[in-house]
Amino acid sequence: MKRHPFIELDFLRFSEEEMAARSESFYKEMDRRRTVREYADRPVPAEIIRNAILTAGTAPSGAHKQPWTFAMVGDPAIKAKIREAAEIEERENYQRRMPEAWLQDLAPLGTDENKPFLTTCPWLIIVFAQAWAPGEEGEKLKHYYVNESVGIATGMLLAALHHAGLATLTHTPSPMGFLQKILGRPDHERAYMLIAVGYPKDGCKVPDLDRKSIDEISIEV
Repeated sequence: MKRHPFIELDFLRFSEEEMAARSESFYKEMDRRRTVREYADRPVPAEIIRNAILTAGTAPSGAHKQPWTFAMVGDPAIKAKIREAAEIEERENYQRRMPEAWLQDLAPLGTDENKPFLTTCPWLIIVFAQAWAPGEEGEKLKHYYVNESVGIATGMLLAALHHAGLATLTHTPSPMGFLQKILGRPDHERAYMLIAVGYPKDGCKVPDLDRKSIDEISIEV
């Protein structure tokens, strides 16, 4: 099999002092990122969303298969269909599927089966993972490390949206097969995550949470 041509790495080098400053600055920026459930009914230019998706598309992936599709949904009618279907699944989750321990863990966050943010926010981004890709002759082309690859890309997408000045919410109503149906996606794609994107509503409040310290999330050996 023919190899890709190789090119010289385009890599920016900084002094260690600047590296430390940049890493601290980025940490502080991302530490302000919070999950937002109250959105302003204010439009966001599609270009900003596309740029964030382009950033997500730079993520590494198994064998460079790039096994992801990002669906931008701004049509109010489609958002309404997604909300209706999501709330049906969420009612089942909260009333029947979730064990009591899970419900108790969610209680301090104030979440429930009602998802008004799905129609209030200007954009929904549905991340689809591609289990395989269709070949030119109808064969199934294998993808590798799909969950890992799409997870990395989704994290980069969230960081890019926050860096651009937008609020986000990650939503995984289970099961999520309705997203594939509503958006008419092919069989080799499955919904991985739904992300609400927009500006936070004036006066928006979020839970006062503590994040784990460096000693709790890392080890040095």
